[in-house]
Formats: sequence, structure tokens, C-alpha cells
Amino acid sequence: MARSAVDTQTAHLERALIALRRDLHRHPEAPGQERRTARAVARELRKAGLAVTTGIGGHGVVGVLRGAHPGRTVAYRADMDAVPGRDIVGGGAAPAHVCGHDIHTTVAIGIALVLARLRQHLSGTVVFLFQPAEEALTGARAMLERRVLDRTRFHARVEEIHALHCGPFPLGQFAVTPGYGLPGQDRPEVALSGTDAPEAARRLAADIGALATVTPPQQPADLERMVADVQTPNGPLARFVAARARVQEAADGVDGAAKVEVASRCWPEERYVEVREDIRRLAKSYAGARVSFPREPFPAMVCPEQDARRLARHLRHTLGRDATTRLHAAFPFNGDDFALYLDRVPGTYTFLGVRTPEAPITTSYPHYPDFTPDERAIGLGVRAMAGWLATRTHGTHHLSHGHAHTFRTGE
Repeated sequence: MARSAVDTQTAHLERALIALRRDLHRHPEAPGQERRTARAVARELRKAGLAVTTGIGGHGVVGVLRGAHPGRTVAYRADMDAVPGRDIVGGGAAPAHVCGHDIHTTVAIGIALVLARLRQHLSGTVVFLFQPAEEALTGARAMLERRVLDRTRFHARVEEIHALHCGPFPLGQFAVTPGYGLPGQDRPEVALSGTDAPEAARRLAADIGALATVTPPQQPADLERMVADVQTPNGPLARFVAARARVQEAADGVDGAAKVEVASRCWPEERYVEVREDIRRLAKSYAGARVSFPREPFPAMVCPEQDARRLARHLRHTLGRDATTRLHAAFPFNGDDFALYLDRVPGTYTFLGVRTPEAPITTSYPHYPDFTPDERAIGLGVRAMAGWLATRTHGTHHLSHGHAHTFRTGE
């Protein structure tokens, strides 16, 4: 498929896509509540002639575009939900699109529209997954339970999957993630009893928090440093532990009980074994403490190195030499349930630079209340991924499923 054809079709659609994004942005919907967004997605896909199925894993939408020529089946995922108020930095009164999922949804629709217009030149099949409830880390699992990657009457089994996510990188730059991605999360709990349980829980929470090797950013300068660090080979974020512990006291009228709720992230994910042992060790020093862990932590998202490198070459060829940067570490305080798709099939996950020149970094860093991505990134994302997917459906070079989760707790 000619690059000029993709560029021309994207240019024709760009104004309408920006209008669509603004409409989605004005109507944010919390995880699991994406009814209006799903209706808008299904409407646009049907108008373009895709086979559309709704109500997948909640309000998920699957759109299938079959090219005019034989080829491979690849998938593209976009998340649709908004950030709940409690998860906005500093807190918020209501859900808001401060993570860029409205951009992700719009880019995916744009890719579908461009490829549909160029269907006569498209080989194979592209399966578009519009996923609910990413913020709750439940949507991917729900869609996978509906077997969205498996062979159906509409498409052959999906061989690989791709996604973009808004990131604090300059407009026009894509951050590829060879061998990296985003950490998973472990959620242990420690129950304490006794007359001094609340005070003991506070001390234990402080002890567990001290396991962290990184602390959440407090100032814009901290964000700038973190963005620089993830691009630094063998830098300070090549290995890390992030740990947050909070005390949950017993309900009113119940004395002598308290609970410490822990959320930890680490890289590499094998470090969870070490972190769990540390939590057990700390809890043992408190009489009557009972530690419980999930059977397994939520998995890290790790992108196969060869696949991300291949994407980087494609982006440099189509968008220019300066179109990419490479991450050498994972952001410590973010996660994505796209990890569950990459556990099934190979693929890529790439950050789409949405930072307007000279704008504060908080305008492009997800979950900040002043998150204001540059809308010109929509067209860039469409151009990049429409061309990439057309290459993948046509190509004979399969991606390598280079990562498998080997974490075992013995629990």
C-alpha cells in the first residue's frame, strides 16, 4: 500500500477526526460505563463498511476489516474509558479524559476509515478491538474471555496485536519499547489484630513503603527527570520497586483490628518474589499479623525487542529519521492491561508523543488534571499505524513472541 495514499486519505479525514475526538472528550465515561462511546465507535465503523459486533466484555466493540487480497490477520486495540475522579492526580469530582483514551479511540477509528477507503489495496484482515475498562484493568480480560483473538466466522485467528498510548514526548515522536513496556502490580494485604492494631498498622505501612526505590513525582521537574531516565540505557529506572501502603482501620464499633493495603510495582517482574518475601519478613515482627497475596501479580507488559525494533525502522522510513525514540526502562507508576493480549500473541505498544512544543509536561502526562494533548497527534498516529498494519497484514515476516511471564510465587 502506497504511503502517499495513506497520507492523502488521512489528510481528508483529519478535521472530522478532531471533531470526533472533541465530542468524545466532552462525554467521558467511567470504566464499564462506555455506552455512548461504544455507540459512536460502532456507528463510524459500520459507516465504513466493517463487520461490527458490540457488547463484547461489557461495552467493547469489535470491528473487522477484510482486505481485497489474501493475507494475515492482525489486531489493533484502543481503550475507550475515562479516568475515574479518584485516579486523577490531586483528585477529581467526576471521570475525565485525562489519559488520552479519547485520542486512542479516535486514532483507531481513523485507521479503520483510512484502510477501509484503501481496501482494494489491503491484504489480509485487520481486527479493531475497542476495549472498555482499561483503567480498572478488567476490560482486556473480559474481551479475551469472549475469545476476540480466536478464529471466528469473520476472521482467522489473530496473529499479532498493536496499540498506541499517549505519552509525554514531543509531538511527532513515537517512543518504541523494545524489551520494555509497563510494570504489572501486586496487591497484598496484611491484617493486624490487638488493642494497638491501628498504630501497628501505621508503622508497618511505613516499613513497607520504605521498600520503594522510587517515589512518585511531586513536581514537573520530577516528571521531566523520569521521562529522561526511561530513555537512558542502564539508567536509574532499569530496575526499581515502587510501593504504596495505606492503613484501613476497622469499621466503627470494631476495636482491635486494622489492615494494611499494599500496591507494589517492580521491574523486572521477577522481583515480586523478593518484594513478597520482604513484606512477609516485615509483617512477622508484628504479633498476629496475617499476610495474604493474590495468586499472581497482575502481569507486566513486556514488548518483544525484535518487534519494536522492526516498528521503529518502519516509522523512520515513513515519517522521518527523527520520528522515534527508544525507551530503555518502564515508567514505574503506570500500567496497562494490554499486557494480557501480549501474553497471547506478539505485538507492539508504542507511546504517541502528544506534547505541544513549549507546553508544560503535565499537559502531556496522563492522569494530570491539565492533560491537554496536541490534537495534531491524531493524524500522525493514523498515518503511522495505518501504514504499519497494512505492512503487517501483507508481510511474510511474523513477529516473535519474545516474552512469557515466568513469575511464580509458590503461594
